[in-house]
Amino acid sequence: MPTVDDVLEQVGEFGWFQKQAFLTLCLLSAAFAPIYVGIVFLGIVFLGFTPDHRCLSPGVALSRRCGWSLAEVLNFTVPGLGPEGEAFPCQCCSYQVDWNQSALGCVDPLASLASNRSHLPLGPCVHGWVYNTPGSSIVTEFNLVCENSWKVDLFQSCVNVGFFLGSLGIGYIADRFGRKLCVLATTLISAISGVLMAMAPDHTSLLLFRLLQGLVSKGSWTAGYTLATEFVGLGYRRMVAILYQMAFTAGLVLLCGVAYAIPHWWGLQLAVSVPTFLFLFYYWCVPKSPQWLLSQKRNSQAIKIMDHIAQKNGKLPPANLKMFSLEEDITEKLSPSFADLVRTPHLRKHTCILMYLWFTSSVLYQGLIMHVGATGGNLYLDFFYSALVEFPAALIIILTIDRVGRLYPLAVSNLVAGAACFAMGFISHDLHLAACVGRMGITIVFQMVCLVNAELYPTFVRNLGVMVCSSLCDLGGIIIPFLVFRLVEVWQGLPLILFAVLTLVAGGLMLLLPETKGVALPETIEDAENLRSSYRKVKPKEEKIYLQVQTSEVQTPEKDTSQGPEGQR
Repeated sequence: MPTVDDVLEQVGEFGWFQKQAFLTLCLLSAAFAPIYVGIVFLGIVFLGFTPDHRCLSPGVALSRRCGWSLAEVLNFTVPGLGPEGEAFPCQCCSYQVDWNQSALGCVDPLASLASNRSHLPLGPCVHGWVYNTPGSSIVTEFNLVCENSWKVDLFQSCVNVGFFLGSLGIGYIADRFGRKLCVLATTLISAISGVLMAMAPDHTSLLLFRLLQGLVSKGSWTAGYTLATEFVGLGYRRMVAILYQMAFTAGLVLLCGVAYAIPHWWGLQLAVSVPTFLFLFYYWCVPKSPQWLLSQKRNSQAIKIMDHIAQKNGKLPPANLKMFSLEEDITEKLSPSFADLVRTPHLRKHTCILMYLWFTSSVLYQGLIMHVGATGGNLYLDFFYSALVEFPAALIIILTIDRVGRLYPLAVSNLVAGAACFAMGFISHDLHLAACVGRMGITIVFQMVCLVNAELYPTFVRNLGVMVCSSLCDLGGIIIPFLVFRLVEVWQGLPLILFAVLTLVAGGLMLLLPETKGVALPETIEDAENLRSSYRKVKPKEEKIYLQVQTSEVQTPEKDTSQGPEGQR
């Protein structure tokens, strides 16, 4: 009885149909970048950057009467730097004087009130702020500076909270009602909430729409990821998984150019939200997952889709396609459950380790950017360079994942990232080479853990498993700003040492997971429990290929030939 991977070998593992569907889904991955980017940098990079600002002085009439230049306005009306340790006091305070009194002259008007300006009373900005920027952000729109600056962090936390809550619900929906339906529904909600964000009348409405977008957007990306990997054969699955995540990096690079061309936050928000409505055409462009249909006992629909794939790829459907089903006979339709993630010993161990890996990956990835990220200089170039770092990481994955496997590159990347953090913590915080190496190492971990996560769970609970485990990534994103800034107050290198310890532990835990190189995706819980033994059986099978190929048409050995000599390395 042929399985999904058996049929894909005959109708095309990565033919014209898969290429078309994959490129279409990659657009979904790239569109997720503007939503996620707000939480990976210290501050909302483009939508919520905080420009230089000062209190709006009520002495505008005096300024016009005297014909002051901008430099004179700043000199006469803006307080200078306050006591040491005070954070930019001139940006958040103003002189508490009556600028309309006639005693004020045009030359040093405050000299008549006090011989030393430091003796003049200061107070908060009550007339608003003036911002030194040609564009606008949510900070300038809603005056999120000074005593209201914490609201920018709240904007970041809202999308993280949305990601976390969505991870618990959207994954179940994708496994219960299908990946395609999940992608369509979440894309529609994300697009609508994105447009509403651009038209939000106040900060509270903005937070609500941001939370709603976070609830669905990550689920849309993950469902697309699962759908893309389930369409292709075993030999191309890892490449598709990596390239799908590279599309996210391409989205970051493209966002930099769009943000440069559109300096106003609401225009940028509309520019990245309106095109996502086009993803609704996926209803006609992307079919349902055959593996998910089989797990729901909808064999006839799965057979039709496989026949459609064969036609698109210019292949003849296999003669035994009507016997197409899961590897084992399942009498009842499989429904996903949270309990399935911890029901058996191996799945329980896998779930706990993957949760920790997601958490540490998020903490280190975002923490390193906060520590050495876009600080000063050109905002757009800093963002551009930081996004480019992820491309070499993806290249390293492509070159090693088939030759070495999943576990050792993951473990080594964790160790390299941890060593880089130790170097920056004990030697110098300004070791930019170590920062780049650490960023590259944790990027490799981030991209590969998503692939390994999907390969360790059976079909009917795969999307739920990815979403639940990756929810710890969102939890890390919520706490990392507080973690970094509080520990820096104790010792500047303490966050880096904590990052190193977390990552080194993660590298050791990686070795407790089974290797999934060359192993078919598990379709039942029993398959998932036997992954380690399935990988160990690969080599004996390969040794029998050359004896059986001339005397037998057995399909199992033929499937293993796709591994070639690489499987023996």
